[in-house]
Amino acid sequence: MNEMVAPPQAGANDAAWASVRTPLSVQELVDFCHDVERLFRINPMLEFKRFTTSGAQRFEMEGRNTSQTPPFEFAVTMLVKPIPDGILIEYAEGIKSHTEIKVSADPQGSQLTITERYERLPVAEREQHLGEVDRSLTVWADYLQRYLLMWAKWSRFGWWRWYMRRVWQPMKPMSRRITYALLWITVVEIALIALGVAIYFIEYS
Repeated sequence: MNEMVAPPQAGANDAAWASVRTPLSVQELVDFCHDVERLFRINPMLEFKRFTTSGAQRFEMEGRNTSQTPPFEFAVTMLVKPIPDGILIEYAEGIKSHTEIKVSADPQGSQLTITERYERLPVAEREQHLGEVDRSLTVWADYLQRYLLMWAKWSRFGWWRWYMRRVWQPMKPMSRRITYALLWITVVEIALIALGVAIYFIEYS
């Protein structure tokens, strides 16, 4: 069972966390989490304009967060630090101070827990930046779990890994949804054509 909590509000210890179970082993999940760009791009509420590496374990990302209404723009520099059971992501800008991604053992594989803290700014200033609070955490955790279920099933195939990294990952969330819909429409059309051919041969053979 997955555990989720609501996004943070203003306060002295602003934090939010979400936890999901995965079929991967602990080491497999730790290795997966070290691809930071992939982790963030799986989040369907982030639309990226830029995601670049600016040094050892330092990244810069810029784009739009659609988890609030209206959406807000972001541009942050991140420093990623490995920890024994995951990674710690520290932010140089914005209201969020850091994101901790931890992996633990689970009877059916492993558990991924994401904790986000909003402690970079003094408490008195946080009220002024509530429109910049990232409310996508629970959605992000859900999509990570879906991705990891697919990863466990399909990652042994080179063609699948190539498609997900080179085609799917750079897409914007809307483009992914459109592509998914078109694929299903194509599958249905092929099935209908096959059904028509089968009926023809049954009737006229």
